[in-house]
Amino acid sequence: MDVPRVPSYVGRGLVNLVAEIEHRLTGTAPSPTLDPDLAHFIPSASTYVVVLFDGLGAHQLNHPNASDLAAASAGVLDAPFPATTTVSLATVATGLPPSQHGLIGYKMWMPDLGSVVNTIHMTTPTGESIADLDAPGLLPSPNLWERLSASGIGPVVVQPGNFASTPLTTALYRGARFEGYWNLDDVARVTTDIAAIGERLVFVYVPDVDFAAHIAGQKSEQYDQAMVRANTIWASLTTMLPPDVCLIGTADHGHIDIDETSRHLVDAKDLGEGFVSEDGRVLFVHGDGSKLAARHGGSWLPLDDGPGWWGPEPMHASFVDRRPAGIVFLPEGTTVFNRESNRRLVGYHGGASPVDIEIPLLVRASSVIRNP
Repeated sequence: MDVPRVPSYVGRGLVNLVAEIEHRLTGTAPSPTLDPDLAHFIPSASTYVVVLFDGLGAHQLNHPNASDLAAASAGVLDAPFPATTTVSLATVATGLPPSQHGLIGYKMWMPDLGSVVNTIHMTTPTGESIADLDAPGLLPSPNLWERLSASGIGPVVVQPGNFASTPLTTALYRGARFEGYWNLDDVARVTTDIAAIGERLVFVYVPDVDFAAHIAGQKSEQYDQAMVRANTIWASLTTMLPPDVCLIGTADHGHIDIDETSRHLVDAKDLGEGFVSEDGRVLFVHGDGSKLAARHGGSWLPLDDGPGWWGPEPMHASFVDRRPAGIVFLPEGTTVFNRESNRRLVGYHGGASPVDIEIPLLVRASSVIRNP
């Protein structure tokens, strides 16, 4: 198979959307802003509300229950690589590509800790705690929220209430006010109340679509209902937010259903002395991955031969130590896992195919005043 294209980090990526908003609010940003043909869809405002629908890739907007979301589509962005939640949320939280913020995988090798780290739970892949892991200090400082605060902009994150004080929350949202919600019906009300005060960036995280796609797949009733809820949240915010608030929607990655017969285990004989950290839709191989690629019909890319999959320089101080020796890109309908990973899910993401990487740029149409 051919190696996929590298995601955009210079004008058409999630990182550039974050930079566009930061630049409008503060006059500066550490990453390039959006290309003009995308930026002109976003109206100028003193308060921005950004809703991230976990798992709602651009290719999923044709669902019959997503009519309001689809109507708001202003274009397509690229999620950072690999297309997974923690990598994308770290990009939002810092306004930097993974090469610069240093969180380069859902399961990331951290040699200073001597462990692969599950970056959602901040544990080993089998769930053991890691005593020396400093979650609050994992991402660079100042992050997006700290920079906004220093410029007089109030950063608020609206998240499920049970996410408060988790290790991932402390890593991502250092410096932001955390506002929890306990029912999806409350998302629009809570967000509207917060956005009523000017000069704010309100970041709203909605996990429903991702959860349903993982557990039941895109042909399920659970997924259909999750799309209804996501569409309802967007429609409610569209009507409830004041017209001078800019409402933007996007995602962290897309989703693809994988048949059970196409979910495979890593064969240790293919690795020799090496190991796999990130698994699933792509494999981060610390060693020689050529045999793994050949076994599963994929492509082996030693990183000395590859472009900047995680983004441009300057690199995070630990980037070279954390990155694998190379990447195995797998065919679109194939996943390969370490033994401790969950192979019972239906939907997956994390690769570099268009279905994985391409995410929507949604803008509230009713208040859009196109920038010249």
